[in-house]
Amino acid sequence: MNYPKVQIDLKKLKHNVETIVKLCKEKGIEVAGVTKVFCGNPEIAKVYIDGGVSYLADSRIENLIKLMEFNVPKILLRLPMISEADKVVEYTDISLNSELKTIKELSIVASEKGKKHKIILMVDLGDLREGYFYEDEIYEVVEEILNLKGVELLGIGTNLTCYGGVIPSQKNLGKLVKIGKNIEERFNIKPSIISGGNSSSLHLLLNDVKIQGINMLRLGESLVLGLETAYGNRIQDTYDDVFQLVAEIIEVKEKPSLPVGEIGKNAFGKIPRFEDKGIRKRMIVALGKQDIDFDTIVPEDSKVAILGGSSDHLILDGTDSEVDYKVGDKIKFKLSYGGILRAMTSEYIKKELI
Repeated sequence: MNYPKVQIDLKKLKHNVETIVKLCKEKGIEVAGVTKVFCGNPEIAKVYIDGGVSYLADSRIENLIKLMEFNVPKILLRLPMISEADKVVEYTDISLNSELKTIKELSIVASEKGKKHKIILMVDLGDLREGYFYEDEIYEVVEEILNLKGVELLGIGTNLTCYGGVIPSQKNLGKLVKIGKNIEERFNIKPSIISGGNSSSLHLLLNDVKIQGINMLRLGESLVLGLETAYGNRIQDTYDDVFQLVAEIIEVKEKPSLPVGEIGKNAFGKIPRFEDKGIRKRMIVALGKQDIDFDTIVPEDSKVAILGGSSDHLILDGTDSEVDYKVGDKIKFKLSYGGILRAMTSEYIKKELI
C-alpha cells in the first residue's frame, strides 16, 4: 500500500532551517532542532544539522537513540523519568530537569558510568508546566547540584505557551536572565546556556525586541512550518508545505447532505449535526481518525471541504471544486504541527522523502 503517505520536501526544510538559524545567530542565539515531530527520523535530522542547528532535541529517548550517529549534543526535552536514568545518561548529553530527586539519580548513574551529564534547570515563568516556580527554590537546588558528582549545571531554561498560552516577553524572559545573573553572583559560576523557550519566542526576534542574555531556543514548529507560534504568523522567506499528506479517493457519489433515518450516536459516541445543502458530490478518502485528527489537515484544493468521517474513512465535499475528482485520484492536504506529529507517528501512513 502506497497511500496514505506524508511527503517531506527536504530542500524546503533545509531552506527553512537555514533561514531561521541565520535569524537567531544574528541575535547571538543557538538553535536546538526539535526532532520529535518526525519521530527522530535520521535522514530528516541530518537536514537540521546541514542547516546549521547546534543541538538535536527530543522528548523521547527512543528517538534520540536513532540519532546517535550524529556528532552533535543531544538534549532530552521532557523531564527524565527516574526509571530511564540509565538511558538518559547513556544516550543524551543534556537533559531538562526540575526535580532534585531525579537529578540525584542521574548523578549516581553518571558517576557509575564515568560520565558527566549536563543539566538545564527549568524555571516556570507562569505557563505552569515544568519548572521551579518559586525563585528561592532555584538557588537551593543549584547549591545541591554543585555538590553532586557526575552532573554539571549547564544552565537554566523555561518553557512558555505550550500549556498556559503565556506569551514570551521582555519581562518574563528578562526574569530568566536575571535569575541566571543571580546564580553567577551567588555561586561564582556563569550558566553557559539561558534557554528562552520554543518557537513562540521567535516573535520577539522578528519584531526586533531585545532579549539580551538568551542564547538558546528549542525550535520545532518554526523549522517545519515556518511559523512563530506566539501569534501564528508566517516567518518571511520560509515554506509552510514541507510536510504534505497525500491520500487516495475510494468513492465518489452524488448523495443527500442529510442522513436518512433517526439520528443517534456516531462511532465516537457523539450525536452529529448536519446542514441541508441538497445533493452534493461526496468523496470518501482512505484515511481515518486512527491515522489523523481531521482538524489538523486542510485540503490543498481550497474548494474541497472536510465533512467528517470515522476511524477509517474521511468524507469530503467536492461539489464546488473545479477538479472533476474520480475514484483512484490522489488529494493533498496541508498539515498543522499536530497533524505532522500524528501522521509521522502513525504506522499506517507511509513516509516519502523527496
